[in-house]
Amino acid sequence: MTNMAILLSGRGSNMLALAQRCAQGDLEAKICFVASDKKDAYGIMMAKSLGLKTLLLPYEEGKEQAEKVLDEKLQSDSVDWIVLAGFMRMLSPTFVGKYEKRIVNIHPSLLPSFPGTQAIKDAFEYGVKVTGVTVHLVDEKMDHGPILSQREVRICDEDTLESLEEKIHAIEHDLYWQTLKNLFAGRFKMKGRRMTIEGPY
Repeated sequence: MTNMAILLSGRGSNMLALAQRCAQGDLEAKICFVASDKKDAYGIMMAKSLGLKTLLLPYEEGKEQAEKVLDEKLQSDSVDWIVLAGFMRMLSPTFVGKYEKRIVNIHPSLLPSFPGTQAIKDAFEYGVKVTGVTVHLVDEKMDHGPILSQREVRICDEDTLESLEEKIHAIEHDLYWQTLKNLFAGRFKMKGRRMTIEGPY
């Protein structure tokens, strides 16, 4: 059983989707705890309602202290993977280096296009016809690092920003657990800047 910790800042829909997959046995992993940089994050309330352990990261005391608290909890719980699910903070190069190739993020665009916190809105307003979702390993740069998986989402003429967000989130909830399942099973191998899946499945 793989031990993972989930970090979030907002509503926690990806955390909830992953928790459901774990409960159903689709994703053989244990959520050791859910951490947030915001005490009023809806995702933290959702995690508590599911009976999951939670952790508030004290960013008001500075990034160094917040990451110290996180690091200590990761060590005490023997966490294998750090899973970012709408976590809106940049982790320091020191922290990322310590957990190199053990931090995963999901981003609502086809990286390297539209990095940043407003990716869905940026793609919609730019007028592209295809955007999507990317799951990648985290490095010291924002929305960067080896790509694990991507899935396209087409923007139709009748789409609004709200309907596009719904389409993106639906893909996120399906793609993330499948990617993590393959990642935890050791099926990815580095090929250039991408990680490719090698069988058997």
